[in-house]
Amino acid sequence: MSEVFVQSLINYMPRKKKFKLTREHKRFLRDLFPDDSSLFEPEKTWIYGTDSSRIFVPPLAVVRPESVEQVKEFLAWADREKIPVFSRARGTNVVGACVPETRGIVVSSLKMNRVLEIDQDDFTAVVEPGVVTADLQATVRSRGLYYPPDPASVKISTIGGNVSTNAGGLRAVKYGVTKDYVLGLEAVLPGGELISTGGKVYKDVVGLDLTSLLVGSEGTLAFYTKIVLKLLSLPETSASVLVGFRGLESLMHAANSVFKSGLTPVAMEFLDQNTIFCLQKAGAFPFAENIKSMLLLQFEGSEDNVNADLHGLNKMSNEWDYQTFDIAGTEEQESELWEIRRQINPASFRMGPDKISVDVSVPRGKLQKALHKIRVIGEEFGLYVLNFGHLGDGNIHVNVMYDSGDKSQNEAAGKLIEQVLLEILELGGSISGEHGVGLVKRPYLSRQLGKRERGLMQGIKQVFDPGNIMNPYKAF
Repeated sequence: MSEVFVQSLINYMPRKKKFKLTREHKRFLRDLFPDDSSLFEPEKTWIYGTDSSRIFVPPLAVVRPESVEQVKEFLAWADREKIPVFSRARGTNVVGACVPETRGIVVSSLKMNRVLEIDQDDFTAVVEPGVVTADLQATVRSRGLYYPPDPASVKISTIGGNVSTNAGGLRAVKYGVTKDYVLGLEAVLPGGELISTGGKVYKDVVGLDLTSLLVGSEGTLAFYTKIVLKLLSLPETSASVLVGFRGLESLMHAANSVFKSGLTPVAMEFLDQNTIFCLQKAGAFPFAENIKSMLLLQFEGSEDNVNADLHGLNKMSNEWDYQTFDIAGTEEQESELWEIRRQINPASFRMGPDKISVDVSVPRGKLQKALHKIRVIGEEFGLYVLNFGHLGDGNIHVNVMYDSGDKSQNEAAGKLIEQVLLEILELGGSISGEHGVGLVKRPYLSRQLGKRERGLMQGIKQVFDPGNIMNPYKAF
């Protein structure tokens, strides 16, 4: 990440007390988390000081609880000692949401990784926060059930992390985002009190909706210990379609016709020219060289319904200016097709050794204008910018590739991101669609949220966490 950009984050943050652990602190932690469940040596803890944003702050220690009782006792102690606490699992977040910026203790949920219950009659699952999302999907699928949320990091991200940022993903067009599947939570507050919100019922309007408040809170309010999820019946079949175009304008025309047609694809993804180029360079895009933009769609349901959707799409495509139109009808073919989308992150580093990655969201009708503005900004700063993401719900992923060893590129990358975020706000968009705010977006919060609105959020934080120990100075 750009040193200039990171320095701007540090300068923005308020001055905070420096914490350190005493011998008594370490003794308490070793007793509560024996053996490898507590880590203090830099060679073991430093990996927990960063996430996919590449912002790094070394933690004071790392603890890895296995039980609710350990979490309760730990948070009661941390609250008394006023030591900052940073929840994390596999560190896939790209905006620094779990970086221990004030120097504190990282609490890893990786040892709380059990699927506790799957109820085929209630269509629910109860899981611990460290369960990998793809593992849960495979487990419920083996029982004829379906967990739709499908972030691009599905193979490595966890349910707890998805809930913390209200992750969206590839299937959000039809099925919605993580919050639409969280029925209830068990969580521990600072001070060690265990609370339970929601339950297995699909409808519940008793009291305030604490479950929705905790979802997307980026670890600032409580530590999840159990998550109750809604499941669906496994669709009978699915099919995916890849359409290649000569330009982005042709792709947007096609996308708009899908929006207006009444078809409801499960997923609707796009890749721009720069993204396709880096995939080609990495050997991960086995299609014609003259494709400059790409639309990826998936349909699910009964065989008759999927065939009807494909027929409608094929008929509609007669009015499109496309180069290729490929249908993947088998599970193996679909997997190969969507692997292209999942290869973007590793392939992107062919275009530069460093990256700043942000996700933004705009109204559907402003997508083409937003993509044009981002392209122009990238050209003005002379940096390689990849645009891709969830076209179906207006969520664009903007990846700026650069060399942090080059002073001019380093400075340009930070300024480019700032300009992009401000342009998105001018279009009535949001500076984050699914990755959260973390550290990277926090300097721009006042551009999107009013003073009164932020004050309400900080007041809620005060109720949950009066000592301000849970992921302090993040999110809002």
